[in-house]
Formats: sequence, structure tokens, C-alpha cells
Amino acid sequence: MMDVEQARRIRMVGLDVDGVLTDGGIYLGSVDGTPLEFKRYDIQDGLGVRFLMDAGLRVVVITGRMSDSVRMRGEELGMDAVVQGTGPRKLPALRELAAQFDVAMEEIAFLGDDLPDLGVMRVVGMPVAVANASSEVKAISAVTLQRNGGHGAVREFAERLLGARGEWDAVVERYVSGLVLAGATR
Repeated sequence: MMDVEQARRIRMVGLDVDGVLTDGGIYLGSVDGTPLEFKRYDIQDGLGVRFLMDAGLRVVVITGRMSDSVRMRGEELGMDAVVQGTGPRKLPALRELAAQFDVAMEEIAFLGDDLPDLGVMRVVGMPVAVANASSEVKAISAVTLQRNGGHGAVREFAERLLGARGEWDAVVERYVSGLVLAGATR
């Protein structure tokens, strides 16, 4: 069960990529000598991101690796910011984003899975571990999800956070109503 007061304080959600938005697997290859990297994203996680933003929350990505795939996914979902290439030093990037969006660290939830996420998770108001997170990440998390990273964990978090805030039903209804209206105009 998620703490209702803690859930209501959250104004920004930070996401790691590998192991949170993806299952942590990376497909590497090349075409005509051009190196390529692919990642698999869960469609339900994308909808969870959209629901968080529809509820008025900022959603940002902070990842240690550089990837066109991450940039494309962030653009596709309309995320507020995508910061890549931080290596294990994600905290300076989070502090910059918090200042940019005028959000206190206590008003941030961050979903992580492994050691590079610990620095950020130690200072945010709601550290969240995906089900397959390392023991170190789980030990400091206020919330541990049931789903693994890349397999609906972000969606589960959106449901739990917005549910605790009493906003889930309204967000779903706005989404469903929008789909019905879009289908009626075609």
C-alpha cells in the first residue's frame, strides 16, 4: 500500500531506462558498418507515463547510457526531459531538472533498479524499486513494485501513485473518452 500523503506530495517522476523502462537487455549490431542499438519498451509503461503527465506530473528520464532509442521514446511520449550519458552520476542531472521545474527533492519519485540509481534514490521523496531491482536498491526504497523493469513496472507505479492520490479513475476516463471521440470522428 502506498502512503497517501507521500503520494500527494509527488510533483515529478524520474525514470531510469535500462532495467526500468526496458528489461535491461540491449541489442547491438550494425548495418553497412553503422553500429545500431535497440531496446524493447513495454506499451503499458508508455501509457503509464502518459497518465502521469495527464495528472499534471513532470516525467523525466535520467540514464547513464547514450541511445537514439531513448531519445525517440522520450519524444514519442512527450516526456518533460531526457538526460543521457550521465554514467553512474545521475544526481547532478536530477538536481538541475528539479531546479528547472521548480520541484523540491522531497516532491520527486524515482524508479530505479541498480547501483547507479542509489545516489538519486537516497535523496528523493519517494524512491521506488522495480521487482527485479538489486537488494541495495530495494533496501532504500519506500515502494517496491510487483512487476519487473520493462514489463509494466512503470504502469504499475502510475496506477498505484494515481490511485493513492484519488486520480486514477479520472485519468482513465479522460483517456477512454478521448479514444471514443477520436474513433467517432473518423
